[in-house]
Amino acid sequence: MKHRSASFVAMMAAGALALTGCSGSTGDDGDVTLQMVETLTNPARQEILQELIAGFEEENPGVTVELVSPPTEQALTTVQQMLQAGNGVDVLEVQDSTVGPFTSNDWLYDMNDDLADWEGWDALTPNAAAFANQEGPTYLIPYGFYGLSLFYRTDLIEEAGFDGPPKSWDEMIEMASAINDPSANTYGYAFRGGTNGSSNAVAIITAYAADEIDPENAFLLADGSSVFATDEAQDAMDDYLDLFTNGSPPSSIAWGYPEMVQGFASGSTAFLLQDPEVIATIRDDSTLEEDQWSTTPLLVGPSGKAAQPLASAGWGVAESSEHKEEAVALIEYLSTGEAPLTFAKGNSLVPILTSAEDDPFFSEGPWATYVAMNEDPDTYMNVIQPRSVSWWQEWQEKSDRELQSVLLGEMTSEELLAEWDTYWSEKYASEE
Repeated sequence: MKHRSASFVAMMAAGALALTGCSGSTGDDGDVTLQMVETLTNPARQEILQELIAGFEEENPGVTVELVSPPTEQALTTVQQMLQAGNGVDVLEVQDSTVGPFTSNDWLYDMNDDLADWEGWDALTPNAAAFANQEGPTYLIPYGFYGLSLFYRTDLIEEAGFDGPPKSWDEMIEMASAINDPSANTYGYAFRGGTNGSSNAVAIITAYAADEIDPENAFLLADGSSVFATDEAQDAMDDYLDLFTNGSPPSSIAWGYPEMVQGFASGSTAFLLQDPEVIATIRDDSTLEEDQWSTTPLLVGPSGKAAQPLASAGWGVAESSEHKEEAVALIEYLSTGEAPLTFAKGNSLVPILTSAEDDPFFSEGPWATYVAMNEDPDTYMNVIQPRSVSWWQEWQEKSDRELQSVLLGEMTSEELLAEWDTYWSEKYASEE
């Protein structure tokens, strides 16, 4: 996270407080206005949300929903300050990485009693129901999932003489190295060395240690020790650094999401490990034909397994809201019927409803990869990363910084893994 000056924080606080004057209000005629704040935004997404909100308002006369969409870089700061102020937000976007700190500050309302008779529970996929936590407390209903898959350029791998995409990390390293041709500005893998770069390092580590990790906390083994202390973690990091050195653009040491996607779309890189939201982005790219790219399941490690981290976000209600009944009703609407499928399609999310299996949109083309992985959980293990811990943001900053140090030659991979092992071991020990 960028360090912000005191004046910037003060400005954001003033902006957040200014918003509170027009939200969560009840007019003289008894009508209710809900303020709904999103933390991940773009114009297309806002348009979809506004259409869904209009449908809710039509079914609920007297309730008006105002959508607030702060710029993504400022959104978390904005919503935190609105929550601290104690008013100004009724429904809010809750990410799996923010639910921990939000609940520890008593900012989220437990909707469990309100949803006791909600018919929507039966329509949710097992993963969605688990994230919503039907047994309680229920701080959010997910609107979709982010799941990793491998995007590949069919044209580049065919030119390199390969019959199909890699299935394992070993095959990836071999193919990326073979495709790599700096003189032609063609590289194998869109390496993520910048913001959130550690997430892809963790993906290969947990794939290599898939037989040992605890699916309920993929950073730990069954005995409670850290995955980062295993021999498999060291093997994974050695291979991952080989992929960077011999199969990736040197500039990717600083690549984040935009640079990775652009490198893939432009044909500079043949492989991209990313979430399904990239599907919509690439389909909107007029320079790419459908037959030039596709997706394939998450790469497996030496045991033949991959650890698919379930990442999610959803809608929750602020504890400070004065209109919790109407706020819960809005979340029910967004989570029932066609609304969640519309939102998932428009935002390239793995859907929360079991009925999506019968929808050609999700069962054909690039989306078929996610169906294939869901149908083979023994190979593509669904695992949970500890994103809800209060120190997750601290971890992201620390792990990204230290991965950069390794890529720059300032730290060895052995030192990095020892540091990560110590970090998680001490964090969990302090909770005992």
